[in-house]
Amino acid sequence: MRAQLPLRLARTAAFAAVCVTLAALAHVIGGGAAPAPRPALLGLAGVAALGLALGGRERSAGTITIVLVGAQLGLHELFAGAGSAYVSVHGHAQGGLAVNAGMLLTHLTATVITGLWVARGEAALWSLLRRLGRRLLLLTPVAALVPRAPGPIVHIRVVPLTPVFRHSVARRGPPLPA
Repeated sequence: MRAQLPLRLARTAAFAAVCVTLAALAHVIGGGAAPAPRPALLGLAGVAALGLALGGRERSAGTITIVLVGAQLGLHELFAGAGSAYVSVHGHAQGGLAVNAGMLLTHLTATVITGLWVARGEAALWSLLRRLGRRLLLLTPVAALVPRAPGPIVHIRVVPLTPVFRHSVARRGPPLPA
């Protein structure tokens, strides 16, 4: 089952917003400065493009996690490259991702949180779409292929009761013992 563009855009927007927000929060908690609006928007656009490219069908939890680790590392570098003081303090100039344990731990925590959220959401969404698809497939052909046959015409004749029998009760059964 493949997702059409409106569904892909909605999923991509949710994924990108959560991914970039968690990366920015993890970056601040890990000891970095809050990212400027321009790098944050650039990161949002990059993650949205990645999500749109990969959002055409259901992905496994492992694939989601690998992509998220790459996205978190890319967002970390993008956010860290915004300030030269941050680069010199945290050692990015010497070896790229030479970060301290706190920053790495917070980004990996953001990756795990985002991965769990996205994997569970993906499983629920695709399960719902499969169920709806099956239901629509079962209902649509039956309604379209089977024409409704006209029902039989039944004429009912109402016989009014005569006034003598209206208040009488008939009880059939064995006679009462004497």
